[in-house]
Amino acid sequence: MKVDLLAFGAHPDDVELGCGGTLAKEVSLGKKVAIIDLTRGELGTRGSVSLRDAEAQLGAAALGIQVRENLNFRDGFFVNDEAHQLEIIKMIRKYQPEIVLCNAIKDRHIDHGKGSKLVSDACFLAGLAKIETNYNGQSQAAWRPKCVYHYIQWENIEPDFVIDISGFMDQKTAALKAYASQFFNPNTNEPETPISSANFFDSITYRARDLGRLVGVEQAEGFTIERYLAVNSLADLK
Repeated sequence: MKVDLLAFGAHPDDVELGCGGTLAKEVSLGKKVAIIDLTRGELGTRGSVSLRDAEAQLGAAALGIQVRENLNFRDGFFVNDEAHQLEIIKMIRKYQPEIVLCNAIKDRHIDHGKGSKLVSDACFLAGLAKIETNYNGQSQAAWRPKCVYHYIQWENIEPDFVIDISGFMDQKTAALKAYASQFFNPNTNEPETPISSANFFDSITYRARDLGRLVGVEQAEGFTIERYLAVNSLADLK
C-alpha cells in the first residue's frame, strides 16, 4: 500500500499531539496517510501496554486514518543503529511515502530526539539500492521520501513553516481524548505526570491558536525542516 504521508512517533500519542490536525486535514483532502509508532510506550507512568494499544487505534480512527503499525522498539532504550534503521527502512519501502513526518529534533523526552534522528537517517538509507531488505518474503525496492519534516512537541521550538489546521482542531482534540490514560482525566487515581494536567491539555489548543495568530488563521501546527523548501513562485508563499 503506497501512502502519500507516513507519520512516525516514538510513542503512541506523539503523532496526535504533534501533527494530528495536519493529518486530519490531509485525509480530508483525499491523501493516503499511515502512522507508525516506534514503541508501545511501556515505560509510561500511567496506563498499560494493552490499554495504550487500544487508545492508539482509537486515536488514529478519530483522525480518519485506517493504517497504524507499531515496531515494538524498547521504550526509552532504542538506539540509532543498523538493526533499528533496517526496520524503519522496511516500513518506508513498504509504504513508499512522498512525505515523512517525525518527532521533534530535540525535546524533554529523550526518545523524541532519538526517534527524530533515527527516522531521518533511515529515510536517507532507504533510498540506497545496495541496502537489501525483505518484507513478508519479498525483496523490496529502494525508496526515499521527497521530504522529511519534524513536528513540535513539548519544547517551544521555532517552526520553519506552519500548517493551517483551522476546522480540524476538534478532530485533533478528539484523537487526544482517546488517550484517556495519558492526558487530563479528573476521574482517575493514576499518578500525575507532566502531560496529565489540565494546563497541558489546554496548552495544545492555545499553542495552535498562537501559531495561527502569527500567520493570520485560527489554528496552526508548526514544523521544522532539514533542507530548503522550494516553491514555484512567490505567490505560493503566504
